[in-house]
Amino acid sequence: MGIFLGGFICFSESNMAGSSGQSGQQRFWRKRKVRESLDELIAQMLAAQRASEERFLQLEERRMEQEQEAEERRLRLEERRLQLDRQHELRMFSLFAQMLGMLRPQGGDGGQPPNTDPVYSQEAEPMSRAGTANAHETDLNEVYNCNQFSSPYLSTRGNILSGFRGSSEEGYRAYHEDKYDEDKNPNGIINFGTSENKLCFDLMSKRLTQSDMNVIEPPLLQYPDWKGHTFLREEVARFLTYYCKAPSPLSAENVVILNGCGSLFSALAAVLCDPGDSVLIATPFYGGITQSIFLYSGIKLVYVHLESKVVPPATRPFQLTVQKLETTLQLAKEEGSSVKALILINPHNPLGDVYSATEMQEFLEFAKRHSLHVIVDEIYMLSVFDEASSFHSVLSLDKLPDPQRTHVMWGISKDFAVSGVRFGTLYSQNQDVCNGVASLCYFHGVCGPIQFKMAQLLRDRDWINQVFLRVNHTRLRAAQSYVADELRTLGVPFLNRGAGFFIWIDFRKYLRAPTFEEEVILWRHFLDNKVLLSCGKAFECSEPGWFRVIFSDKTHRLQLGMQRIRKVLEERERELQLETPTRGNEEGKADSTDEVIYVSSHHEASSSSGLGDLISQLQSQLRSSDWLQRNTAESFAQQNPEVYQVYSKFMGKQ
Repeated sequence: MGIFLGGFICFSESNMAGSSGQSGQQRFWRKRKVRESLDELIAQMLAAQRASEERFLQLEERRMEQEQEAEERRLRLEERRLQLDRQHELRMFSLFAQMLGMLRPQGGDGGQPPNTDPVYSQEAEPMSRAGTANAHETDLNEVYNCNQFSSPYLSTRGNILSGFRGSSEEGYRAYHEDKYDEDKNPNGIINFGTSENKLCFDLMSKRLTQSDMNVIEPPLLQYPDWKGHTFLREEVARFLTYYCKAPSPLSAENVVILNGCGSLFSALAAVLCDPGDSVLIATPFYGGITQSIFLYSGIKLVYVHLESKVVPPATRPFQLTVQKLETTLQLAKEEGSSVKALILINPHNPLGDVYSATEMQEFLEFAKRHSLHVIVDEIYMLSVFDEASSFHSVLSLDKLPDPQRTHVMWGISKDFAVSGVRFGTLYSQNQDVCNGVASLCYFHGVCGPIQFKMAQLLRDRDWINQVFLRVNHTRLRAAQSYVADELRTLGVPFLNRGAGFFIWIDFRKYLRAPTFEEEVILWRHFLDNKVLLSCGKAFECSEPGWFRVIFSDKTHRLQLGMQRIRKVLEERERELQLETPTRGNEEGKADSTDEVIYVSSHHEASSSSGLGDLISQLQSQLRSSDWLQRNTAESFAQQNPEVYQVYSKFMGKQ
C-alpha cells in the first residue's frame, strides 16, 4: 500500500505537476495572444494615424497649391485689367484726337479726322462703289504696329516680325491666360473663337493609340525625302482620289507634305510671288492667311469685298461671283498692283458656304483668262455635315481649265479633329511648283513617326467611313442645331450653313453706330463676360457687326457660352433702348426661314460717320469704365503741374 500509496502519491504529484505546467502554458499562450492582438491593434491605429497624417498633408498641399493657383490667376487677371485700362485710355485718346481733327477748320469741306489707329478707326466702305487701293489691299499698318519701339538688336525685317499683330492674337492670349475649366476655373473664358473640333477626342485618341500606330523603324528616324516619305505620299494620293472623287487616280509625284496648311500658304506665296506682289481673295476670309503669306514673303492681299445684301445676279448673302472678281482685278491693275494668284476657300471659313461645281469651274476659267495661279483650300472637305449639301472638290472636275496653275491644299487638323497635329498636303500637277515648295519642306517638314501614323490613319477607310465620319457628322449637326436654336430664340440673324465648325452671325443691331470701333467694343464686352468670339474685322469683313461663333464643342460649354452671350446681348439691348427709346424693336430680327436667316441692310455702313458718331462712341467709352473717376483735375494737376499751370492760365484768358 505504501508503495502503492507512495506510487499513487507519486503518480498524483506528477499528474498534478503536469496539470500545473499545462495551465501555465495556457496562460502564457493566452497572454501572448492578447499581447499580439494589442500589438496588431496598436499597429493598425498607428497605420491609421499615419494615413490620416498623410491625407492631411496631401489636403494641405492641395490647399496651398490651390491658393497659389488662385493667386497666380488673380495676378494674371489684374495684369490683364491694367492692360485693358491702358488700351481703353488709348482708344479714348484716339477718339478725342479724331474729334479735335474734325472740329479744326481745314478748308471749305471741313477736313477729315486723322486716322490715328487704322485698326480701330477705319470706317466701313460702301459696297456699291469701287474704292481706292487702300480699300482693297492689305493695309500693312493694320498688321504691323509701326508706332512700337524698334529694337536695336533686330533687323528691319526682324522688327516687322516682332511688331506683327495677328487678327485674333489679343483674344487668344487672354483665353490661354484664363482658360475655362469645369473644376479648376469655372469662371474662365470659354473659347468660341478658335476653329477647332472638340467633339471627337474619344474616337481619335482610341484610334491613334492602337497597336498598328506604334511602329518605329530606322527610316522613320532618318532624313526623308523632303516632299515626304514615299509611302505617305502614295497613301495621300489614294485618299484624295477616293474622297475628292477624282475622275482618274491621282499621282504621288504631285503630292508634297508640310507641317500644316499655314506653312503651305507661306510656301506657295514664296514660290508663286515676288515681294510686293498681290494675291486676290474674297472677304470675309480666314484671317490667318494674311499672316501666312506676309511674314516670310511680304505678299499683300487684294480684297474682293462681298456684301450681305443680296443684289442680283447673287442669290445669297456674301456670294462671290466672277463679275466681282473681274471688277476688283481691273481696279487693282489700274492702281499698279501686280496680282499673281487667286485664293479660294471651299468649304468657306467663316461663311460655311460650299461652292457648286459650276461656280468652281467659272472661278478657274476666270483665273485662266488672266493667267492667275489658283490656290484652293479644301481643309473642311470632310466636315460637310448637312446631308442636303454636296461638296465638289476641284480635283473632281473632269478637266481643269489650267492644271499647271491649280494647286489644292488639304490637312487633317479640321476634318479629323486634331488641330494640334500639324500636317498639310499640297496636290499640284506643276512639278516646278512642287519642287519649289519641297525646298521649303526643309524648314516645314513632318517628323517620320507622325508621317507613319498619318499613313495608317488615312488608309483605314472602313474606320473613317463607318465610325469616324458618321459619329463626327452626327455630333456636328447636333451642336450646330443647338446654337442655331439659341440664336433664333434670341432673335439674332445668322447664316444657316451645313459645313465647317462655325456660324456667321449678324450682331449689327447691337452696335451704337456701324463702325469697327463699335464692333470691337462689343467684342470686348463678350470677352469681359468670359466668352471669346471672333469679330468680323478679324476676317476683313467690310460690314461692321458680323461675328463668327464656333459650335464644335461639348454640350456643357456650349450651354454656358450661350448663356454668357445672351447676358451680353440683353444688357446691350437695354442700354440701347435707354439711349434711343424710339429704336425699332424689329430691326435686324431673324425671319423664320432655316435656309438663310437674313436681315435688310438698315445698318449698311456709310463712308463717313460724322462727329455725332464719334461723340456717341466717346460717351460709350466713358460709360464703360471708371476713367473719369480715376483721372480727375486734381490728380492731373499733381502729375502734370507745369501743363496744368499753362492750361489754367489759358482758361483764365477765355
